[in-house]
Amino acid sequence: VQLQASGGGLVQAGGSLRLSCVASRAITSVFSPRTMSWYRQTPGKQRELVATITSARVTNYADSVKGRFTIPRDNSQKKIYLQMNRLQPEDTAVYYCHMNPPGQWGQGTLVTVSS
Repeated sequence: VQLQASGGGLVQAGGSLRLSCVASRAITSVFSPRTMSWYRQTPGKQRELVATITSARVTNYADSVKGRFTIPRDNSQKKIYLQMNRLQPEDTAVYYCHMNPPGQWGQGTLVTVSS
């Protein structure tokens, strides 16, 4: 399974972006039981958990993004998304998707929020 993230870019504060992550070379029966997450990382800091969605579609969010971000999943497309609204400069980071098990990372996608 390969995780491919996309959708990053430059946006003004207050704007929105939607990130996507597809589990290529996976079949739905492999993807759907997995817990999927988005993490983000800025230079010099540890990677931090942003949002998680389980196979039962139970979601969890970092306090800093609650009420602004959502993490839907589409098992038929083997995708998760990160809908980011009311973006703030402190949301600037490289965003990574993650699949567990087996603890696999996708490549990052850069989000830059200008003030």
